[in-house]
Amino acid sequence: MSLAPRLDLRQSQSLVMTPQLQQAIKLLALSNLEIEAFIAEEIEKNPLLTGGPEEGEAPAPDPDGEWAGDAAGDLGGDLPDDPPTADRLVVAGDADADAPLDVDYGEETFHHDSAIDAGGQSGGSLSDEGFDFDTVAATALSLHDHLAAQAGERLDGIALLIAHRLIDAIDDAGYLTEPLDDLAAQLGLELSQVQPVLAVIQSFDPSGVGARNLAECLAIQAREVDRYDPAMAALLDHLDLLARGQLAQLRRICMVDEEDLSDMIRELRNYDPKPGLKFGGEPATPVSPDVFVGRLRGGWQIELNSATLPRVLVDRRYHAELSAGAANRQSKAWVADCLASANWLVKALDQRARTIMKVTTEIVKQQEGFFLQGVSHLKPLTLRTVADAIGMHESTVSRVTSNKYLSCERGFYELKYFFTSGVAGTDGGDAVSAEAVKSQIARLIAEEGDDILSDDKLVELLNAKGFGLARRTVAKYREAIGLGSSVQRRRARALAR
Repeated sequence: MSLAPRLDLRQSQSLVMTPQLQQAIKLLALSNLEIEAFIAEEIEKNPLLTGGPEEGEAPAPDPDGEWAGDAAGDLGGDLPDDPPTADRLVVAGDADADAPLDVDYGEETFHHDSAIDAGGQSGGSLSDEGFDFDTVAATALSLHDHLAAQAGERLDGIALLIAHRLIDAIDDAGYLTEPLDDLAAQLGLELSQVQPVLAVIQSFDPSGVGARNLAECLAIQAREVDRYDPAMAALLDHLDLLARGQLAQLRRICMVDEEDLSDMIRELRNYDPKPGLKFGGEPATPVSPDVFVGRLRGGWQIELNSATLPRVLVDRRYHAELSAGAANRQSKAWVADCLASANWLVKALDQRARTIMKVTTEIVKQQEGFFLQGVSHLKPLTLRTVADAIGMHESTVSRVTSNKYLSCERGFYELKYFFTSGVAGTDGGDAVSAEAVKSQIARLIAEEGDDILSDDKLVELLNAKGFGLARRTVAKYREAIGLGSSVQRRRARALAR
């Protein structure tokens, strides 16, 4: 074998992920609201891209432009022209060709009124001078700001500095999270100088703030309503016994009868164990449905949410002006790149919409029992099952169902909700969804009454309904839906009485 250097010519095939292909994959996983933000950025960067029409205008294409917009379809029929799948778009990745998008937006498929539009028309709308809830949410004080404002009114000098350090150590629930000794050492002060400031903070609104544990939080609230007597103090010192339901022992410790203890427990239920949660926190982000599913006489109608689906136009006239005014090769190349990028974006958005429609249509086909009769008829379903049915890769289906929500007459669901594991039926029957089993467990416990059902009894009842479950599986599902054991439920029932 020769070790001398030489030149070899080899031929091989490989798939190269260009930036545009990577972006096409990323678009599949974005929700409509995230797509809207992405489109806004692209319009700022690309002068050939413009936004959609104003509210109320028809989404008809401009004679010199192309639209990437919404689509609707009926279950059982293919989308117009049966376009290539998202997998084929990703593999092809042809964004250089200057070809218009072959979509007929005058077709009846694209003229269904959006469900969200219908709701807005029937329910009315706020005027320009209407109450702005977003402004209220944006200006809401956090717990720390609320406490700092009260400290500024009540304290000054070194006491105010101590108060600000203590307030910084209070968590969102309203509890002091650091030991008072450590805080005093950090400030270089004696504990006797810090304790009075903490007592002042504990008198602030909301009642119970600044406590170091649950018992102290409840004690502060009891003092405020003048209910902190020796019996209540003894009860708060033994909350562990109350949690275990040892009421007889509590009556002896508090030296009260059964009626007085019941009154004290009812009083505790009126207190707030986490007073700080009334303030601040991150504002809740509203979630809009990406797909509407409605029932028709002959099947189902599936429609993308046109209210949140962005529309993009490629401005051909402006492209012609830029091309005519390009004075050198670099300018012409830049205009060509802008056009190729704009064409690719329009195609990618249209393909994304079509892919969502295909996946949602197959989900409705597979889970029709759920849409007709509820969660008890939810079937086991995997990503591979849907991917094989529509001719796509499993990873594509996973991306499409991420961060997407479906609205139907039964409620608001994430698309991932319809993919559940299966539980084998008894006597070789069909497998059932884990969500259906959880629903049955919740229903049995809700209807148990005074006869508390043990896990063994739940297994017996579920097996009688055709679910082949072991006791540990029932316990796992019961805990997953936030229901306590039979002992915990019996104890809670006794405390409620």
